[in-house]
Amino acid sequence: MKIRSAQPRKKRKFLYTAPLHVRRKLLSAHLSKELRAKYKTRSFPLRKGDEVEIMRGKFAKKRGKISSVDYKNYRIYVEGAARKRTAGTEAQVAIHPSKLRIMNLDLSDKKRLKSMERKMKKEKK
Repeated sequence: MKIRSAQPRKKRKFLYTAPLHVRRKLLSAHLSKELRAKYKTRSFPLRKGDEVEIMRGKFAKKRGKISSVDYKNYRIYVEGAARKRTAGTEAQVAIHPSKLRIMNLDLSDKKRLKSMERKMKKEKK
């Protein structure tokens, strides 16, 4: 998954043509200090159901659950981060994962729990 080139055009091409399993890893965010101490790791891929804090922009310091993850455009939709449309309806705002901090992980899935344990072992080495 390493981008070996320093050329911006090749980095952009990598992002546009990346397969889904790579895009999932690219949609990662930093863990909160408490989670970082607990799991001994800095970041983890985002997923629907995780509780995050928005750190930048209009919705800074707002917390909410992830309602959906857009792998095509590398964006995350958080409950509570919405704007009003001219028609009066609400539209969710897409947020880049680098502007989020994971406050609570949804570890109800056994596969995800195993993935976290794997990553913890890797970090210890």
